[in-house]
Amino acid sequence: MASIVQRGNSYNVVYLYDAEDGKRKQKWESFKTLTDAKRRKSEVEYRQQMGNMVIPNCKTVEDLMREYVAIYGKSTWSLSMYSSTNALMDHYILPLIGSMKLSDITARVLEKYYMQLLQTPAVRKVTDRKYTKKKTEYVTAGTVKRVHNVLRSAFHQAVKWELMEKNPAIYATVPKPEVHEREIWDAETLFHALEVCEDERLKLAINLAFACSMRVGEILGLTWDCVDISPESIRAGKAFVYINKELQRVSKTALSVLDKKDVLRVFPDTSEANKTILVLKKPKTATSTRKVFLPKTVAEMLVQWKLSQDFTKEAVGGEYNDYDLVVASAFGTPVENSRITALFKELIETNGLPKVVFHSLRHSSITYKLKLNGGDIKAVQGDSGHAVASMVTDQYSHILDDDRRTNAALIEEAFYRGKNLVPGEGNAGQEKGAPAEQQQSTLDPELLAKILSNPEMAALINALAKSLN
Repeated sequence: MASIVQRGNSYNVVYLYDAEDGKRKQKWESFKTLTDAKRRKSEVEYRQQMGNMVIPNCKTVEDLMREYVAIYGKSTWSLSMYSSTNALMDHYILPLIGSMKLSDITARVLEKYYMQLLQTPAVRKVTDRKYTKKKTEYVTAGTVKRVHNVLRSAFHQAVKWELMEKNPAIYATVPKPEVHEREIWDAETLFHALEVCEDERLKLAINLAFACSMRVGEILGLTWDCVDISPESIRAGKAFVYINKELQRVSKTALSVLDKKDVLRVFPDTSEANKTILVLKKPKTATSTRKVFLPKTVAEMLVQWKLSQDFTKEAVGGEYNDYDLVVASAFGTPVENSRITALFKELIETNGLPKVVFHSLRHSSITYKLKLNGGDIKAVQGDSGHAVASMVTDQYSHILDDDRRTNAALIEEAFYRGKNLVPGEGNAGQEKGAPAEQQQSTLDPELLAKILSNPEMAALINALAKSLN
């Protein structure tokens, strides 16, 4: 067996091995992060259990994928990642290229395989009760991209394990998925939907998604101990929700294999025949754990919701299952994503609203926050829980483009309009023939103050000033 010992800022994996002289010796391997150390510990223990020559005996893609899942996946992936990767492997990788030798895998072979995938019937997702409706007849370019990412990671491990000389997936061209513009509701549509919504539970979920940029799993996993709606906090504008978990339906197999990794609570199973079960788990990334401040109206809405829920608890008595969930059924049990999705779809169809998915409310939230704060990406990232700021800019660059167009209009209004500029003559920014004092006096002080209050504009003007020196 192996163990992890922390020394200062490093993590050491300690284990015994058989030296060339036949003696058992102890070895220390140092890693910068705990994740890397855990991954190495898992690999060492797996080799100790199966024998040191197991990994070098991998000959085919299937051999590699099995080792990859057992060593790398088990120590690295989340529950959902474990399930989705195994599904991709079982449906699209092993049936088509599983028997191929690793030595025969090249970039050209992979590109032909990807083209074959695009003509392969898509496997429908199976739920506990029935098949879900198949959205496409064949495997999409998006799914091919996901398969490519899995193979690239697996081949990367194969190179580290000295099973392959280089990673062929690095050089393979992948079909590009179609990019669809996100459909979202504008503010007018959103508040009309809230006016006509008769289900109070759905109305609360919509408000939390829009006001707090929350994912549906985060809303359904929110507990009252992570909500501050005290009168003092509301008066001071400091009411908040602390997002540190999510409700998710996961595979029972993944739950067992990963030893309930990151799971905080497993809810009672409704049927032993089910292949999945509801859990309350930690968010998928560290940045998803965050505090989001509540608008006063939404905070007061939560106050009323809490009073109503307390009344229900008293009325139901011992039949109420108190899991401390904010969004719960009449008997305290979790409300599933599928239920919110069905209610939201019914709201749209009944009232003739533009068709969007519930997750679009989060995009509406981020869109309006970017517009209202003048493109303050870090502030929005703090609310949305995106891992890096570039994820916000990549997905919402069109909004930032709007702000940049506004910046150009402000510069035009403040500095250039009516100035009859002559490049290369006199001081930049002066009217032809007009003294500098007269030029400066034409600037609108209020407009200039507005411009300088925007950090992005201030940086732009500073850069412009340096270029003119």
